[in-house]
Amino acid sequence: MSNPSRPPGIAVPARKVTPMLRVVVDEQARGELRAGLDEIVLEGARRMLAAALEAEVDVYCEARVARRGARGHRLVVRNGHAETRTITTAAGRIEIRQPRVNDQRVDETTGERCRFSSSITPP
Repeated sequence: MSNPSRPPGIAVPARKVTPMLRVVVDEQARGELRAGLDEIVLEGARRMLAAALEAEVDVYCEARVARRGARGHRLVVRNGHAETRTITTAAGRIEIRQPRVNDQRVDETTGERCRFSSSITPP
């Protein structure tokens, strides 16, 4: 057998035959595999959502790091996490712990305190 990309006189190695494995044979095993995949998807979605929420809070706080009060303390700081709650996503129901922000700035037009509101999760 000649191969146009090889110089003449160089043999083409024989193709290695790899047998195909069967992972799932019966319906019960298929159901268990689906359940395992669902858990993997949910855990991945939970981790990605948690990372996105942490990043969102970090960006919010970093953009306001220069704002200081009368005593020199920062007016916008992280303040732990809210209670765990369950939200429904396309992947299923996920428990999240949203980071909290203590924003002590006051809106000059309304006189009310400014609040952090996540654009990722509903209130």
